[in-house]
Amino acid sequence: MARMATWPGTASRYGQQSSREEGAMDTAAAAHVPVMLDRVRGIFAPALSAAGAVLVDATLGRAGHTAALLRDHPGLIVVGIDADQTAIEESSQALAADLGRVTLVRAVYDQIPVILADLGQPSVQGILFDLGVSSPQLDDPGRGFSYSQDAPLDMRMDSSGPLTAAEVVNTYPAGRLARVFREYGEERFARRIAEAIAAERAREPITSTLRLAEIIRNSIPAPARRTGGNPAKRTFQALRIEVNDELGALSRAVPAALDAVAVGGRIVVLSYHSLEDRIVKRALSQRSVDTTPPGLPVPLAASRPQFRLLTSGAERPGEAELAANPRAASARLRAAERVRAAA
Repeated sequence: MARMATWPGTASRYGQQSSREEGAMDTAAAAHVPVMLDRVRGIFAPALSAAGAVLVDATLGRAGHTAALLRDHPGLIVVGIDADQTAIEESSQALAADLGRVTLVRAVYDQIPVILADLGQPSVQGILFDLGVSSPQLDDPGRGFSYSQDAPLDMRMDSSGPLTAAEVVNTYPAGRLARVFREYGEERFARRIAEAIAAERAREPITSTLRLAEIIRNSIPAPARRTGGNPAKRTFQALRIEVNDELGALSRAVPAALDAVAVGGRIVVLSYHSLEDRIVKRALSQRSVDTTPPGLPVPLAASRPQFRLLTSGAERPGEAELAANPRAASARLRAAERVRAAA
């Protein structure tokens, strides 16, 4: 394989996306805890060992997984994608020693085909998705992701994106709000919360995270508030997904990523809630079954599976990792290897 062109330390922009949920990090130079790192390294090892192998880190964040994979494989080339400009800047610092092997692109991850076409790279040996919202984003009060710190209602992964959480909260009709909370947050009190928001915003626009969290809390019956963590958790998740079109982008991105994996290459996806995991499971399963029409005496060569699943169901972090990094608790890992080129 010819070595792909790289743009060391630079960033082009293609859109907006979500980043990942991973261990805490205070600055770009501080160590953070990439989720299920040893398992990710082990899965990718056979595919990335050859010099010139290319990995797409579709959710670069602060580059924890990528930094480890670059150390593991001295001949590896990485295309790192993230919509968050701060993530691009901080990962550039974190990867300073290896920027000659790294291309950084500010983009939504469903733009993988466009990015690879621009780089003249039709296929790659590895693709990594680590979904959700990163700890630096959660811990930055100015981003508006957290229900435990007061901040403007923003929640954009890409700060130049057109839609904010404040706009959703203050302009969506109550019925549409309830649907967002129910479908994206799996919130059983979605209607009550939406109606309470509509009543409150009629008096004064809702612009802060703590005010919204209090409205949500007061909308939920007292017995339900005593279990399941912060009462605002599911509603804030739903708003973040809506603002960033996370599930739409993921539904487009995973099939496109599978198309880009070379024979012998591997894809690894870390998701953090059932809605993401369902999309990933369906996409991987569809490429890992024989599609020969029923009734034919022998399987058709063109219908044989394109991928082999490398995980039995979704793998979860072990107890030791959870003790060191509680934010990994909801992680689910799925992986697959391409075994046949597309017909």
